[in-house]
Amino acid sequence: MYRVVKAPAKINLTLDVLRKRSDGYHDVEMIMTTIDLADRIHLTLIDENKIIVEVTEGQVPSNKQNLAYQAAQLLKDQFSITSGVKIFIEKVIPISAGLAGGSTDAAAVLRGLNDMWDLQLSLKELAQIGLQIGSDVPFCVYGGTAIARGRGEDLTFLPSPPPCWVILAKTPRGVSTKDIYEGLDLNNMKSPDTEGMISAIEKKDFQGICRRLENVMEPTTFLLAPDVEYIKESLVRFGAEGTVMSGSGPTVFSLTMSKAKADRLYNGLKGFMDRVFVVRLIGGRQE
Repeated sequence: MYRVVKAPAKINLTLDVLRKRSDGYHDVEMIMTTIDLADRIHLTLIDENKIIVEVTEGQVPSNKQNLAYQAAQLLKDQFSITSGVKIFIEKVIPISAGLAGGSTDAAAVLRGLNDMWDLQLSLKELAQIGLQIGSDVPFCVYGGTAIARGRGEDLTFLPSPPPCWVILAKTPRGVSTKDIYEGLDLNNMKSPDTEGMISAIEKKDFQGICRRLENVMEPTTFLLAPDVEYIKESLVRFGAEGTVMSGSGPTVFSLTMSKAKADRLYNGLKGFMDRVFVVRLIGGRQE
């Protein structure tokens, strides 16, 4: 049996870090939504009792470190599956980009193998399994638009924002999420207007959404990687309607309702960098 499962990326419309927890993690409050920038996960069931992972991107591990591998292993262990699977990951989402590329691949494997192995698990059950892999996996199992709290696993779903274009740009430089969290000054951060963003999304108020794009990690990331700040400044200078960094970076994105403006922003960025994408916002949940 063979199946292809789409694994869409996410962006953060808002991201707030509330406090450091006793377990070393941080409590966050963020609004995430899915976009039509997606990996394609090719799943092939095999008789041999093993998991094989192949990836088109050489920097992505193909062993037990790969989150897609871990997703398949969890299902095999929990449900005593004695057959195996070959997972071929067709990477489109940039790695280490703040777009949940690894998490969405794992979520796609959970959804795909749930059907192929006829496990009949609900999305809620798949999300609970996914949390063992990473805090972004539950959201990626569902997709759509949601407020995420706790470590990111406590989800409250929202309506889809109005359809629009998303322009994304990623620098070649990676940023360490650990370093960014360590550099945050939790006592002197301006929190996003999360309630205002929720209201704007519910009212389909595109300009209200653009005005409230906010990520408290930006100042720290900009200090560690000034080229990320330069991308944001360039998008603003090119006339973007709303621009913010996603996750801990280094990807910066802009929203616009105009395809012509999206093309202008894309062309402006392509003049000095390679990793630029124009996609649509999805915003809707998995069925």
